[in-house]
Amino acid sequence: MRMRLMLLGGGNALGQALIRLGGEEEITFLAPPSPEQGWDAPSLTKLLDDNRPDVVINLAYYVDWFQAGHVEESVLNGQERAVERLAELCQHHQFVLLQPSSYRVFDGARTTAYNEKDEVAPLDARSRALCRIEQSVRALCPRHVLLRFGWLLDDSPDGLLGRFLLRLEQHEEFFLADDRRGNPTPVEDAARVILAVLKQLDCGAPLWGTYHYGGHEASTPLVVGQAVYAEATHYRQFTLEGVSAIAHADCPDAADEPQHGVLACKKIFNTFGIKPRAWRAGLPDLLDRYYRHD
Repeated sequence: MRMRLMLLGGGNALGQALIRLGGEEEITFLAPPSPEQGWDAPSLTKLLDDNRPDVVINLAYYVDWFQAGHVEESVLNGQERAVERLAELCQHHQFVLLQPSSYRVFDGARTTAYNEKDEVAPLDARSRALCRIEQSVRALCPRHVLLRFGWLLDDSPDGLLGRFLLRLEQHEEFFLADDRRGNPTPVEDAARVILAVLKQLDCGAPLWGTYHYGGHEASTPLVVGQAVYAEATHYRQFTLEGVSAIAHADCPDAADEPQHGVLACKKIFNTFGIKPRAWRAGLPDLLDRYYRHD
């Protein structure tokens, strides 16, 4: 690859997956460690002035945006300011900015899949911050790619999948919504998509804009939980016979989580040739990596 790639957030699950996949094709990333206080305007300014990459992949806040159960609004505000400064710097230096976002920017009120032209309607502080971040990236850095992902599943012990598996091992009865829908997306698949986008940008194609990606076969949390449970029984014995159904409206996160968060992935296929992969196919490797942490 001709472009110099800088990866912010190389230590988290998505960053590590991207580094692994890149290494298989001899694609390397400059992945500086995050400062102790996190990235802010001065540290980002120095970093980009000193290194001058061609592309910045900003996964610095992956955990808070995609895996954390709750994030304080003050933390989100600081992240928002950092991304705004990052966008300004990328425009100043004429770098490309690849910025992730989420299905959470929609309120889930419609039952059909959301495309990139649909109006956003955030439900909570995290999704409102994501909407503002998207707006600032578009306004400040025309050479950008915004990737909205579906339900990202990774192998981190404290992520969505890890919390589910921990409760199973603690023999806690588990209820998951059977009337909530989205696109389960193993983290390795998300990394594959990012790498495919980078390869096309490396060819000089000015394919700026917003794109959706989620794993093939929209599903419910209950179906995903049952599939994960079945795969996890290859590694652990559970006293619970499985997970039980609950209505979206009765879930503790019903006010914050879109009931219908399915993303239409036609644009990313038509533009980059990226086909959605079946999320079920990624579960064996995902569970294997998770249990190897033990």
